[in-house]
Amino acid sequence: TPVLTVMLMILFLYDFCQVATLSLPRICQPGNTSVTAVNGRVPGPQVEAREGDTVVIHVINDSPYNVTVHWHGVFQRGTPWADGPAMVTQCPIRPGHRYTYRFAVAGQEGTLWWHAHSSYMRATVYGALVIRPRRAGGYPFPTPYEEKTILLGEWWNGDPVALESQSFSTGIPAPNADAYTINGMPGDSYLCPETTNRIAKFEVRRDKTYLLRIINAALNTAFFFKVAGHTFTVIAADASYTEPYATDVIVIAPGQTVDALMAADASPGCYHMAISSYQSAIPFPPRPAGFNGNTSTAVVEYVDATATTDAGSPVLPVMPKPNDTYTANQFYTSLTALIRPGRRTVPLTVDTRMLVTVGLGFSSCQPEQTQCNRSAPVVLANMNNVSFALPNTVSMLEALYRNTADGVYTRDFPDQPPVAFDYTSRGLLGNSPLASTGSPSTKVKTLRYNATVEMVLQNTALVGLESHPMHLHGFNFFVVAQGFGNNDGEAAGAGEFNLVNPQERNTVAVPTGGWAVIRFVADNPGMWAMHCHIDSHFAIGLAMVFEVESGPTPGTTLPPPPPDLPQC
Repeated sequence: TPVLTVMLMILFLYDFCQVATLSLPRICQPGNTSVTAVNGRVPGPQVEAREGDTVVIHVINDSPYNVTVHWHGVFQRGTPWADGPAMVTQCPIRPGHRYTYRFAVAGQEGTLWWHAHSSYMRATVYGALVIRPRRAGGYPFPTPYEEKTILLGEWWNGDPVALESQSFSTGIPAPNADAYTINGMPGDSYLCPETTNRIAKFEVRRDKTYLLRIINAALNTAFFFKVAGHTFTVIAADASYTEPYATDVIVIAPGQTVDALMAADASPGCYHMAISSYQSAIPFPPRPAGFNGNTSTAVVEYVDATATTDAGSPVLPVMPKPNDTYTANQFYTSLTALIRPGRRTVPLTVDTRMLVTVGLGFSSCQPEQTQCNRSAPVVLANMNNVSFALPNTVSMLEALYRNTADGVYTRDFPDQPPVAFDYTSRGLLGNSPLASTGSPSTKVKTLRYNATVEMVLQNTALVGLESHPMHLHGFNFFVVAQGFGNNDGEAAGAGEFNLVNPQERNTVAVPTGGWAVIRFVADNPGMWAMHCHIDSHFAIGLAMVFEVESGPTPGTTLPPPPPDLPQC
């Protein structure tokens, strides 16, 4: 089996760095800012492999922070210690220490990514993970002329780790990002000298077709994505092939990836690539406090353009309104799986059913929140009214392996919410009794090996409706149905379930004021987090963990930890 070895050096880039390219200026503010970065750049390096390869990553932590790296979307079959979420599968890599991640990418092709999985550090610690077919040119679509990787992100002029720490201590949400970025650059829509020449450029040739690998690495923001004068054919999502879907706009939630073909068939010239935020929250947040309403840009430039056709500013696409849920829902619900030999298929029978509410609630300040206003409630996120807290002495996976779960986690995550109510009624806003959330705890749902699971993810309106991008580690799942309002449990009987070619994902954007039904087979022993990929929600408890038991054979048994596993 081919082995790909990569070294990632995690550095904290100070203003006085000797390497000039490590100086990162603030956006529309004078001076530079200090960020944590990988191998001296943001985004970090692209990791490339072919299906079936074994990937070996040496991570050296020369930053002042604890860090872990998650390989987002990789199944980690037989290598659960390499998944990366801090205190779930490993203790963090401490400053001055290192850890080697070793895993296979078998049975997966497409665009995934990697990112820090400890605090807001992933605002700058992230990069692409591209898995190509084992056979060169083995795509289920015509081989494109070239590929372009497009990483969408958010930028803060302050240190994101410090901002998160302050937010937790006070119970006040962290400020919105100062800018959105495309491949680490804000583009030319921020009218200040600090952004001059900080725009990503993608060169194309007329009448050639390009594969765009689009990754939403933003902490908290879903995006609309467009290129002026061009359309797309979506051919994959979350590294799972889809039926070709033609569209002029792509909608992508935090944590998701989309592969799309784009034909360079416009008149030669320059065209803006643009992203703007999709704000799903109801009530809609007013600007400027509620969200960053900027449009960030890159340039698609035809290399065969003449001076005449290239004259003038690049054409800017017309973007959807920030709260255009219709467009978002149309995109999300139009994707279906590509039926091809050897593909995974949706389980037709179910033996574990769960109805899980996802949303926000209120609680009292926690003891660790030293600057919190203890006379007022604070917002906590929850699933089935359980707000999740990470352990702090040993990782959950190590506790499982050593059979020392007592005092680390409990096996009582509920299959149903404690009270049934009209989950999405807008009249619930501010309903204190229903919105009350208890103190954070560490609860897991135990699944026997090879169990087939159906989970209804139901949004709630207690502190406002909002789309939550729910990410499952260790598995893909099938999105068999989704809709608005309350799930009444009758969708399957009404024939609304797609059990033929439902889209396969690792991150689903649960509709705002709605629900999504997912199915998966629990055939991967270990501890697998499921959480909202909006980091401001994950940080306040919108998460849970599946404990998947070992199977009957050595190959389906939880393996021992590697010798260099970090210790707490």
